[in-house]
Amino acid sequence: TYPATPQTGNPMRERIILVTGFEPYAGRSLNPAHEVMQQLAGRNIAGGQVSGHPLPVAIEALPSRISTLMDEVKPDIVISLGLYPGESVIRIERAALNVLDFPIADNAGDRPLDQPICPTGPAALMATLPIRAIEKTLLTAGIPAQVSNTAGTYLCNACLYGFLQAASRLQRPVPCGFLHLPYLPQQVADLLMRSREKGTAELNSAPPAMSLDLQLKAVEVAIITAQDHT
Repeated sequence: TYPATPQTGNPMRERIILVTGFEPYAGRSLNPAHEVMQQLAGRNIAGGQVSGHPLPVAIEALPSRISTLMDEVKPDIVISLGLYPGESVIRIERAALNVLDFPIADNAGDRPLDQPICPTGPAALMATLPIRAIEKTLLTAGIPAQVSNTAGTYLCNACLYGFLQAASRLQRPVPCGFLHLPYLPQQVADLLMRSREKGTAELNSAPPAMSLDLQLKAVEVAIITAQDHT
């Protein structure tokens, strides 16, 4: 875990911004979501203290991890991060579907298909971050971004659904949302290197990437905008 602000009971305490990032998965050595989370952990951004925590790429462990973080961190805002391979922009997710339909197995080897996240839960939950305001401020800052209407059916979707469901049980509003991040440049370089070594390199088909610095700036902007609208 990473630094969090102690809960003092002072009503004027700093806002706690819970930022989560998934660990590397599918044989990758890096996940930009994890890297950005680590870089932001412990920082104060516009009066909000960032509490950064990794998430397991394992569906069995994810729900208890979400519950523990909500109980222990007591965040005022939740922004979760994940990788979207092949994306060129910051994707601001609008909704989470109540479905697990994994295209690949998670890090524990599980691959649920056509299963609900919560059998008694609603078919979908809407993100409670100010998604259009975040999109506008990112674009104004020169950062490619767009609102996305689907977070997929893998763990990123399950993460958003889980945090929204957990927040709905609280006695206070806790805006929650999810940002999908592109590959880092070094990840694309590694993909091209491995492709060339296998004799299948096609430079014109290289997936897009975004620098770590720009991804960090994007999440900082999202944190500031979320606080301004809360």
